[in-house]
Amino acid sequence: QVQLQESGGGSVQAGGSLRLSCAASGDEYRDAGCMGWFRQAPGKERERVAHIYLAVGSAYYTDSVKDRFTISRDNAKNTLDLQMNSLKPEDTAMYYCAAGPTLCAQQGAYKYWGQGTQVTVSS
Repeated sequence: QVQLQESGGGSVQAGGSLRLSCAASGDEYRDAGCMGWFRQAPGKERERVAHIYLAVGSAYYTDSVKDRFTISRDNAKNTLDLQMNSLKPEDTAMYYCAAGPTLCAQQGAYKYWGQGTQVTVSS
């Protein structure tokens, strides 16, 4: 099993920054091939925000967050972070950390999910 716990959400004005962190634990965590951040706004489907393909460290970002968000992994601390800058009201959502063995681009391939942390951006 893998346990994922998000932190760092909160309320911020447009243009502000937040840093989300996901603490990972569990024996199977070390076999994860992909880790990512997803978000779901009220009335909308959950979408992939960013992910890291752990084998090579390559990162993917959805178009709406490119050049504003940065995903990173701290192997020593077993954390996955998401630095969010220049936040916009449309970034308001529940943000989830997830991990899976492979197929990083497919949301359904992620086996383990955190409980989520709320991000609210006011205009």
